[in-house]
Amino acid sequence: MQNDPRSHGLWEVTAPPAPPTTALRGHVDVDVAIIGSGYTGMSAGLHLAQESCNVVILEANEIGFGGSGRNVGLVNAGLWVMPDDLLTTLGATMGRRVLDLLGNGPREVFDLVAKHAIACEATPTGTLHCAVGQSGLDNLRERERQWQALGAPVRLMDAGEAARQIGSTAYTGALLDERAGTIQPLAYARGLARAAMDAGVRLHTATCVTDAQQAGAWWHLRTSGGGSVRARWVIVATNAYTTNMWPELRAELVHLPYFNLATRPLPAHVLETVLPHKQGAWDTRDILTSFRLDQAGRMIIGSVGALDHAGRRIHHAWGRRALARIYPQLKDEPFETEWYGSIGMTTDAVPRFHQLAHNVVSISGYNGRGISPGTVFGRVLAQLVCGRIGIADMPLPLCPVQPVRARPAREAFYNVGSAIAHAGTAWL
Repeated sequence: MQNDPRSHGLWEVTAPPAPPTTALRGHVDVDVAIIGSGYTGMSAGLHLAQESCNVVILEANEIGFGGSGRNVGLVNAGLWVMPDDLLTTLGATMGRRVLDLLGNGPREVFDLVAKHAIACEATPTGTLHCAVGQSGLDNLRERERQWQALGAPVRLMDAGEAARQIGSTAYTGALLDERAGTIQPLAYARGLARAAMDAGVRLHTATCVTDAQQAGAWWHLRTSGGGSVRARWVIVATNAYTTNMWPELRAELVHLPYFNLATRPLPAHVLETVLPHKQGAWDTRDILTSFRLDQAGRMIIGSVGALDHAGRRIHHAWGRRALARIYPQLKDEPFETEWYGSIGMTTDAVPRFHQLAHNVVSISGYNGRGISPGTVFGRVLAQLVCGRIGIADMPLPLCPVQPVRARPAREAFYNVGSAIAHAGTAWL
């Protein structure tokens, strides 16, 4: 990655190389142009190519440059919001579509990994949502009730069983979701890219789209290197990393900074004492803590915040304290890599489906759940574009872009507030 060494951290160090790509030079005519090479864009491209569509993906930076290469790597089912809240927000019909679609999302991810032999440390052993105090346990008990009513394989464990699963007595319980798991996220992004290219997709990196004009049934796109594309459809898959093209997408997303710190591979005798089944985990705090192991046995701990300016020192110190609080045996383990990025948050924690212009569509705003939703919604956008489904069949309502009020102030609050919280307590 030709960017800040704190942007992709461990994932850049351990991911297989990206497939060779070049910047776009000259002109191409295609059925579909996709802007952005994250999970959504590459899933859409792969599925469109399998429908015999002629596709080009245009990436301003590198494969997985945005959230797809920076996240924790938890392959979760569903969204942050509870199932009943989603049914209230979207209505019974569409809400149930989303719950069914994203409830099966991890399986779709792991099936793609297996089908295309993607080397991304896929570990489908579930995830653990860890309860902090009685209020956290009550929250998880309600989540269990709602998901089990839908037939989902989730189970609330008491403090004793949770301690055995986590390897820590720091929590009052944990919700095990057997549908979920972990992956190496940048490796998954690169593997999707390779699968899409093998299926016939053209993928150009270092190719920023600088202008888009409609002329009749065609869209004419110009790029930073002087190349151009003529396409009948455009999928905008830039999500939280949207910049110059269709910038209104950025205006409706509040950026939540999130960082991760990774240790060296743990010694074997220490590794036996933490997360024995290698589930990814996070807790119920408002300023949450996530933790997981990679395939080599490194402990990765993360939370809200940016590793820039004074925040880097503050969040590092918090990481040391939090790791020692959860796993006292790791208190002296040094952090070898670090990275951070931005999560695109919507006002109700539900993704947005937009038709930005004639034959220009987008889904964005994954609220920290990008791996499964990005993969699944990419496939759904492909089905829409190739005519297999219509707007009325989509799992999300078509809605206008609505900028978030006082968005810069909210983003500053998250950035500064997380630093203050992490500086002011030994546990948050």
